[in-house]
Amino acid sequence: MTDKTKKQQILSFEMHMEEQFKEGGVLLKTKQNRKTLPGKKKESYFQYLWKHKYLYLMLVPALAYYLVFCYLPMYGASIAFKDFNPMLGIMESPWVGFDVFKELFGLKKFYAVFWNTLRISMARLVFGFPFPIIVALMLNELREGRLKKGIQTAIYVPNFISWVVVGGILTNLLSMDTGVVNGVIKALGFAPIGFLTDEKYFVSTMVVSMIWKTFGWNTIIYLAAMTGIDPQLYEAATVDGANRWHKLLHVTMPCIRSTIVVVLITRIGGLMQAGFEQIFVLYHPGVYKTADIIDTYVYRTGLQEGKFEMAAAVGLFKSIINFILLVIANKTARMAGEEGVY
Repeated sequence: MTDKTKKQQILSFEMHMEEQFKEGGVLLKTKQNRKTLPGKKKESYFQYLWKHKYLYLMLVPALAYYLVFCYLPMYGASIAFKDFNPMLGIMESPWVGFDVFKELFGLKKFYAVFWNTLRISMARLVFGFPFPIIVALMLNELREGRLKKGIQTAIYVPNFISWVVVGGILTNLLSMDTGVVNGVIKALGFAPIGFLTDEKYFVSTMVVSMIWKTFGWNTIIYLAAMTGIDPQLYEAATVDGANRWHKLLHVTMPCIRSTIVVVLITRIGGLMQAGFEQIFVLYHPGVYKTADIIDTYVYRTGLQEGKFEMAAAVGLFKSIINFILLVIANKTARMAGEEGVY
């Protein structure tokens, strides 16, 4: 049978099936034509909203939060283009265009804090992002329910501790004079290490403490995604002779890949957020060279020195960079076959 004959038979079969669908009044969906069931009116947009009104009503608090605290204050970004005078207010202050940005980009200090922000954020992303995935995969392999729940609770609790409290704990643990860790190091005959005072160790201390505090939350996210995996997939893999390692690679990881991509996109979109609360609690002038980031620079410039327009310009620049990174990451994910965040 030639290829031409095969194509003719396939086309004839498709036409026959289409006629059968039309005669039975079944909903026929094609890329070119979408027919509705006989006698059924198409539901309007407002009818759909009214039908699901209680679900949309649950969105009102979240929408109100973002409207009041995120969108309405955006008019304050215009300070970055003005010679701001608190006595005149935002609208009455004289417009200076991009003069503030020209002054900002002429400061050597700005490039130093920009590099520090990027370096710390990349370290947090490279070491902090895969860690909760690994922990979630390990917990998913546990069969003892009580042990699994106990570990989940233990790793999730630090997420509720404020950075002020964590800062006090780290100071007591890592202090060169009275810290427990350095006490053990000195007892072993080694010189104490300035985890919080030496520029060589400060950033790594920040990254490790960030992972310890936040990985429990992300672990719960991945575990929740794993609960949605169809058990029949594991059963089919077992029948095919797959061991646990094969199931992890070929069943678990592909099923949670979309969740991993979404979390990664959001992390990349916040790459210029290097953790203001954590660094502000623990840093000091002795480590400004490596620990001073954009957020702490904005705090000192805007609130302590009173240069509100400069602080607004730095914050606006950071937000634009985050937005560009988010768009690029989402576009890359969609090109790779994932849905992305929008």
